[in-house]
Amino acid sequence: MVTRVLLVSTNYAPEQAGIGPYATQIAEHWAGTGRAEVHVLAGMPHYPNWRVADDYRGVWRTEEERAGVRLHRRRHSVPARQTAVRRALYEASILAHGVVAPPRMDAPDAVVAQLPSLAGGALGARLARRHKVPYIPVVQDLMGAAAAQSGIRGGGRAAAAARAVESRVLRRASLVGVIHETFVPRVAAMGVDEKLIRVVPNWSHVTEPTRPRAEMRARLGWRDGQTVLLHSGNMGLKQGLEVLVEAARTDPSLRVVLMGDGNQREHLAALAAGLPNLDFLPPADSADFTDVLAAADVLAVTQRSSVLDMSVPSKLTSYFAAGRPVVASVADGGGTAEEMRRAGAGVVVPPEDPAELLKAVHELAGDPEAADELGARGPVYVREHLSSRAGLGRITALLDEALEGAPAPVVHNRSVFHRPKAAGEPAQEPVPHTEKTG
Repeated sequence: MVTRVLLVSTNYAPEQAGIGPYATQIAEHWAGTGRAEVHVLAGMPHYPNWRVADDYRGVWRTEEERAGVRLHRRRHSVPARQTAVRRALYEASILAHGVVAPPRMDAPDAVVAQLPSLAGGALGARLARRHKVPYIPVVQDLMGAAAAQSGIRGGGRAAAAARAVESRVLRRASLVGVIHETFVPRVAAMGVDEKLIRVVPNWSHVTEPTRPRAEMRARLGWRDGQTVLLHSGNMGLKQGLEVLVEAARTDPSLRVVLMGDGNQREHLAALAAGLPNLDFLPPADSADFTDVLAAADVLAVTQRSSVLDMSVPSKLTSYFAAGRPVVASVADGGGTAEEMRRAGAGVVVPPEDPAELLKAVHELAGDPEAADELGARGPVYVREHLSSRAGLGRITALLDEALEGAPAPVVHNRSVFHRPKAAGEPAQEPVPHTEKTG
């Protein structure tokens, strides 16, 4: 029996950062089992630079076949600058087009939605209700908390409205997946029975480095003896990347590299004007991504001090795989700090504090052996806790449980992953799908 699954995710391949790679690997993994017909309702590729990809400009609707997955793309607005009003228009356009032109497909057996898109969550709930099938949202970011904590203009006023929509969407779920246990109290406070919440952490979707560090440093023009502090990923408001600009201004001997894109890139470039020791790089190709990360001396993850429990940066899973020490300039007590402590692959310093960040970087640079030892713990943590095998297995078990309405793990005929086990046959291992993405 083939299970038909609809995944609603505004972000999807070819996006190589944020949620897109996870949605892609989930859908392709399910399709690759041969037991699932997988459809995805997605937006136009636009993240992290918040510009629609050239191949999709002017396109209103399109259907594509990608690695056995049927993609239904719908046009939506893409705000170049983030304000609460523009974010609301972005969400409204996703919702409106999804309602007017839902995917052309036979009735699904289950609907899974990737949040933080409130519109995607609402569409998923609507489609599941229409077909009377299980609805399973997976919470990557908490949008109500994000509106309040990220620093977006007008976010304070928008937070209550976002929380109300988010609460309504999550309360309609058969089961709710969250990527970190620090999300559980927030979701439960929205009226979701804690017994229906499952922790389904993200995984490392990149491969370990393969090139010698010296070779990649030479290629990037990073001279020997100079400490390189690198941040990779989205340059948005919640990252609070001004702390890295100020670190570069304070210590001219340090080379700071911001690799990626985002709606704050121009602001940061203006702030860093005249600083010879701060470089902006475009996102690395997937084939080079972890090699570039590994060429740096220290990797940086930063968040505004107001960011507590709204998100856990997906970049951490890639940072740990790269094998370099991480300095996390984040609020203590949040999910990011907790994940750093678990991995033991770096240090946590107070957010938005250039002096403390520089102190940590200098200590690591001054003791290369200790820095290497910290960095080496990252790949071990990935192999033991963040493998794609484990991550995809957890997501699949969540779907299986919702389909059967019974505690996971369950082996049954409707599973998109497992098949009925013959007498005396050993338990079946998940087979991961791995894709090189950044």
